[in-house]
Amino acid sequence: MSIEEKGSISIHTENIFPIIKKFLYSDNEIFLRELVSNAVDAVQKIKRLAALGQYNGELGNPQVEVALDEENKTITISDNGLGMTAEEIKKYINQVAFSGASEFVEKFKDAKDANEIIGKFGLGFYSAFMVADLVEIQTLSYQDGAEPARWVCDGSTSYEITTGTRTTRGTDIILHVNEESAEFLSKFKLEEILDKYGKFLPVPIKFGTKTEQVPDGEDEEGKPKSTSVEVDNIINTTNPIWTKAPADLSDQEYLDFYKQLYPFSEDPLFWIHLNVDYPFNLTGVLYFPKVKNDFEMQRNKIKLFSRQVFITDEVKDIVPEFLMLLHGVIDSPDIPLNVSRSFLQADKNVKKINSYITKKVADKLGELFNKDRKGYEEKWGDIGLFVKYGMVSEEKFYEKAKDFALLTNTKKENYTLEEYKEKVKDNQTDKNGQVVYIYSTDPSKQDSFIQSANKKDYDVLVMDSPIDNHFIQGLESKLEKTALKRVDSSVASKLIEKDEITESVLSEEQAKQVKEVFEKAITKPGMNVEVVGLNPDELPVTVTMDEFMRRMKDMAQMGGGMSFYGTMPDNYKVAINGNHKLISRILKTENEEEQKVLAKQAVDLALLTQGMLTGAELTAFVSRSVELI
Repeated sequence: MSIEEKGSISIHTENIFPIIKKFLYSDNEIFLRELVSNAVDAVQKIKRLAALGQYNGELGNPQVEVALDEENKTITISDNGLGMTAEEIKKYINQVAFSGASEFVEKFKDAKDANEIIGKFGLGFYSAFMVADLVEIQTLSYQDGAEPARWVCDGSTSYEITTGTRTTRGTDIILHVNEESAEFLSKFKLEEILDKYGKFLPVPIKFGTKTEQVPDGEDEEGKPKSTSVEVDNIINTTNPIWTKAPADLSDQEYLDFYKQLYPFSEDPLFWIHLNVDYPFNLTGVLYFPKVKNDFEMQRNKIKLFSRQVFITDEVKDIVPEFLMLLHGVIDSPDIPLNVSRSFLQADKNVKKINSYITKKVADKLGELFNKDRKGYEEKWGDIGLFVKYGMVSEEKFYEKAKDFALLTNTKKENYTLEEYKEKVKDNQTDKNGQVVYIYSTDPSKQDSFIQSANKKDYDVLVMDSPIDNHFIQGLESKLEKTALKRVDSSVASKLIEKDEITESVLSEEQAKQVKEVFEKAITKPGMNVEVVGLNPDELPVTVTMDEFMRRMKDMAQMGGGMSFYGTMPDNYKVAINGNHKLISRILKTENEEEQKVLAKQAVDLALLTQGMLTGAELTAFVSRSVELI
């Protein structure tokens, strides 16, 4: 019995396809993802029916083929899945999808997110018209006695259904590619898209090119002959590691998969295998890379899948901000294939997934710390940045991480927060009962300050990562009666205010005279001179910036909403050690020029220790030093 039907689909516009093209054009490559995903679904459904005993025919080798015919400008997506009858074509292709298209025209003319449009209105199949001006379906249903059917549409609201030519179960979607989409008539372009979206699809995907056009005619049974296809190797891995049980996988398999995802990266430090089926479905593997100080280089390396179909690597709303530094894959069927940002931000399952991943990561780090602290400490240089980032951005993560976060001092010793408090509280508590943690952002540059602090038996932490400015603020807000001060924010004896005072040997008149000498010698603006009594072994002059002011300026430079401080001129304290023998020498010298030279030399030495002596001033300092010796 032959089938022949021509018809018109009743919708409120003459031509839906230009509208679809207009709104979806920027994402036109997803046509291949949509059509291949549909084909995979059809194959999986026939396998399921066979498993349930509802289909008793031969399954053959379940697979999907994508074939390019450059000469005839066609792309064909073929499967040996369920297939369709003519009635099913009318239902699923004409009615369901077109009614969705009609609703889209009425309600979402202003939509900008192509994924949202396709997903919401069932337009997956019609994404074919983004690249084709004629689409043909050749299909044969698995049902006993089914007739092959052919559907064709030229992008208008008219369609034609006739008897098809397909002789085996399944469906061919043939796209006659339009002129403006000629880029897709490239073997390399199609391979690139298939590799991006279909690398881990659960059904084998073959890709090739049609090389031989068989003349029209019939075989011995009177059935038409079809074109022959030269098919390349299968392009996907159907059982990626996240679909397997962790017990069945070796470390090498995890590392091999990482290399497959990121061919040019160093091996990861460790990984977490995700597997949860309640209250949502989620599988995946997250890797901890060796975190470099360049945040942006690390980000957007987690790939989001839905049933092994790649969706996006912009997972900001699924994964907490700080976990964006991780690499790997997340697969959840609870996230639709055609996912939009607005969906991700509003969906309850996404919020649960976000919390679950945070907990799993914290648990893994805690487990590593408790099982092998030495090994954990060796990795701290690579994961510390990540842990600190999490602690300042996620309250729940902080609560767990405070037990395994480490503070490292200049002697390369590591302490937990609680351990460090116990270590320094006796010697580094000020007269108000506040424990002061002293830190360095650049130990080599701040070495003279560190040595001065060490002479007072003060411990100095190293805080030199890009996140440490925020981490320091976070610690001060969380730790009771605790302050952090940079080692060069004051002279060593003033870093921690105590009742003990080192008296200056200078009289009030001498101190005034010394101050005047130094104020005349200083040419830099924003230098506030004070004469203080310090240990004679301390430097004669120390230049520092107040902790609060420097921190506010640092925050302003990082865009922390402190623009007022960013525009303020720099202000420094110039502490003159009245007990140093150089100051006595200056007082004994009656030659005013010699006093000025000595004072200038001492100030320049102080500036040099802060890295503040550059250009002509540095040249003058070197020349003066040569003259003095």
